Amino acid sequence: MWPSPRSPRASRSRSRASATSTSAVTDWTLDTLSRAIAARKISPVEATQACLARIAQLDAHVRAFITVDAEGALASARALQAELAQGRSRGPLHGVPLAYKDLCHVPGLPTSCGTMTREYFASTIECTAVARLREAGAVTLGKLNMTELAMGPFGDNAHHGDVQNPWKAGHCAGGSSSGSAAAVAAGFALGALGSDTGGSIRLPAACCGVVGLKPTYGRVSRAGAMPLSWSLDHLGPLTRTVADAARLMAIIAGYDAHDATSSRRGVPFYEGMLDGPVGGLRLGVPENYYFDGVTPEIDAGVRLAARTLEGLGALIIPLRVPDPRPMADVCNVISRSESAAIHARLARERPHELQPAVRARIEVGFHISAHDYLQALRLRARLTREFIADVFAEVDAIVAPAIPEPDGRPLALQIVGRPFDEATVLRLGHAYQQSTTWHLVAPTLQGG
Repeated sequence: MWPSPRSPRASRSRSRASATSTSAVTDWTLDTLSRAIAARKISPVEATQACLARIAQLDAHVRAFITVDAEGALASARALQAELAQGRSRGPLHGVPLAYKDLCHVPGLPTSCGTMTREYFASTIECTAVARLREAGAVTLGKLNMTELAMGPFGDNAHHGDVQNPWKAGHCAGGSSSGSAAAVAAGFALGALGSDTGGSIRLPAACCGVVGLKPTYGRVSRAGAMPLSWSLDHLGPLTRTVADAARLMAIIAGYDAHDATSSRRGVPFYEGMLDGPVGGLRLGVPENYYFDGVTPEIDAGVRLAARTLEGLGALIIPLRVPDPRPMADVCNVISRSESAAIHARLARERPHELQPAVRARIEVGFHISAHDYLQALRLRARLTREFIADVFAEVDAIVAPAIPEPDGRPLALQIVGRPFDEATVLRLGHAYQQSTTWHLVAPTLQGG
């Protein structure tokens, strides 16, 4: 998701500062902060302290975090600072504070998965994506709020508090990676990890005005993260800019022996491909389905974004796309079946602990037959092949709405590309951000 032209309220909000010795660390991007740390303009400890102070000041209103590990974060920052003093750097994230959706297993921290059970999910290994970020020098600030068991699009949570949209308190922050998007938008963390089974990175990114990337299935290992639907789950980054998302993707992507579904394909140098020309790329704008039910403001904003890319040389192609409803129905059968199998013990032994809507979603899966489940898997494979063959024979990517109405939140769009062609999606998003300034605008938070 990349922010598109915003509502009038957004235009009055403060802009994120460029990286200088006097600007607030929490206004920086991942890229500018990492450069400042490498240049000794700011230390990992100072950057971490700034993020923790902002969380302490404002997160009571936003509720982006379930667990804040201030002690662990500062210890890690001090160790990273000592390494820099010795002339050692772990890589492109050395000293940069990040946070992770509370379904990623981080040793020493609880993983509630948004439930009332503090240690709901346990893993014998650290979440691979988290481990790769840590090894690249990231500081772990803590674990982020989410819809209970990642089952819901709104960001509501009766156990840990509903995540508030940083742009408009009391309004939907998107789910289920609600805390991940809100933490980035609010300036609590420079980036975050989320998960996406049926929109759980894309929806929060759209609602909170940040960049979210759902990678191709198998591109990023899911080892060490709570599954919701092993056939549909993805892990991916949420950041303030497309360039930051490209950096995190380059680190977390790639084969992992702990995840049998992870791909052995080589990982491109995403950052190095960002500035490639978009001239000649065929960008499809759907004529059917994807603009149905959206407000005139969303419709106009997405089409304006497409024209911006057209001005950079992209070819805008009106496109008839297959009806997405059969795929949505099939994926619902798969996700309900698999989530019921994964969370059956909780749903049957302690159903009173679950929010009613979550319990109802799980219970649907108990009544799906093995025949229907297997048929759904078969149909999904066929529908996927047909969509790729029909659509991506005509275009290189699609631009479409991500949410139906802004209601005082940022407008947003989504760019959809071929499997394993994240590089083109990122290149288009980066080109858009280089030609606009919407991503530089930040919300004004209550208490800030």
